[in-house]
Amino acid sequence: MPRIFFWLLAFTSISAGQLRAQTIPVEDPVLRRLWSLGIDSSHVYELAQPLLDSIGPRLTGSPSIGSGNEWLVARYREWGISAKNEQYGTWRAWRRGITHFDLLSPRVRSLEAIMLAWSAPTKGRVEGKVIVLPDVADSSAFKAWLPAAKGNFVLISYPQPTCRPDSSFKQNALPATWDSLQASRKRGREEWAARVQRTGIAGPDLATVLADAGALGVVTSLWSQGWGVDRIFGTRATKAPVVDVSCEDYGLLFRLAERKQSPVARLEAQSEALGEQPVFNTIAEIRGAEKPDEYVMLSAHFDSWDGASGATDNGTGTITMLEAARLLSLAYPKPKRTIIIGHWSGEEQGLNGSRAWAADHPEVVQKLQALFNQDNGTGRIQTIGTQGLLGAGPAFAGWFARLPSELTADIKLQIPGVPGSGGTDNASFICYGAPAFSLGSLPWEYFTYTWHTNRDTFDKIVFEEVKQNATLVAMLTYLASEDPVFMSRDRRVMPIDPASGTSRPWPECTKSARASSESQR
Repeated sequence: MPRIFFWLLAFTSISAGQLRAQTIPVEDPVLRRLWSLGIDSSHVYELAQPLLDSIGPRLTGSPSIGSGNEWLVARYREWGISAKNEQYGTWRAWRRGITHFDLLSPRVRSLEAIMLAWSAPTKGRVEGKVIVLPDVADSSAFKAWLPAAKGNFVLISYPQPTCRPDSSFKQNALPATWDSLQASRKRGREEWAARVQRTGIAGPDLATVLADAGALGVVTSLWSQGWGVDRIFGTRATKAPVVDVSCEDYGLLFRLAERKQSPVARLEAQSEALGEQPVFNTIAEIRGAEKPDEYVMLSAHFDSWDGASGATDNGTGTITMLEAARLLSLAYPKPKRTIIIGHWSGEEQGLNGSRAWAADHPEVVQKLQALFNQDNGTGRIQTIGTQGLLGAGPAFAGWFARLPSELTADIKLQIPGVPGSGGTDNASFICYGAPAFSLGSLPWEYFTYTWHTNRDTFDKIVFEEVKQNATLVAMLTYLASEDPVFMSRDRRVMPIDPASGTSRPWPECTKSARASSESQR
């Protein structure tokens, strides 16, 4: 009987604990060996420390990601695994230097600030007044004001009424206080959005216009709604630095400027634009012994934003796949199917590395047995969506039934699921109908505190959970490689789109941006 038969039921999720997984010790000697190596002799700390502390963040196009690519290849070769850096395009290369931003008057304070990625440098130290983006009547009035930006630092973000997280207010405030805060913030955001709109300049272009007008610097603040945390992205401005200032210090600057208390600041920002340079995916391979032209893939993006260390986005995913490969090289050195490990660049700019690789390697996509991707923080894996593929549910059921419950008891399979259309690199493969699965982790306050923030640092890693994830991925890879059944690509009937009344389409594959000039972000 085909094993898919009993899974064609109208449920959407099932706990792995209900699949009666065995506890350790398991009977399979390879699984036992993977457990021993992964849980009792883990290398995740030893791998993470030099990557995140010494190499640091891995902005696409930066020298740091180039050093990281070479570091990955060296680790694989130490373990006897074939690895290479494979160019998929070019990107604007940029080297970060220091950012020092100080309030000089009406009092002295060293501000918590960092320039955005790809920002222009200052010419040494520059000093000037801090002013607020004016509230103009229309675009003509803004153009008339624009020369006043020259020689000043211009604040362009909404000033938060408080940098205390909502969770603190909900816990401590009276209901009337909480309601008042919400109303004030909503009104303030709407008024600020209207102010920006009246300039006639689209939000992402505002910094560029001000820099071109001669501003000494453009000052932003993108609060994550957590204690002391900002999101740090990039800029297209080329004639002046764009600097993110912490929620607390931005509020200070804004109040001083708005209330005409004449704030003066000094900025020194160093960076180097290095022109369009090659960018690479790092690809490792353990060749299959029996079915070398069928594939199991381990997947994680290697690039990061560079406001901190890129620890949980996606250093932890990188280390998970790297450690899983190490375990497999020791416990399963001659797999049935070929195992490929993909460390992608350019994910933060639109999945560019993985989209390019999938387009360039149709032979792998067509013969892909399974791909396991992890990209949402340090937590233990809790969900796996089966991506709308009818063969995935029974496949995972069979694999989980052989795994230790210590790893699987809390995992929920989302069945039949829907295919991912973006957000992380499995989408680059599922769009072709290939079985590419995203492993969803326990949040550990990921989106508030570490996702794209200035606090995504080594200390935020929960190593016990990364260790478990690496062991689970190694075991799943082994079982997928050994599975006698090639996974079916039969698709579910897609859900109805309420807007059209028809079934939603399967996501189309998006062309990779292979150069900075092609970027849509």
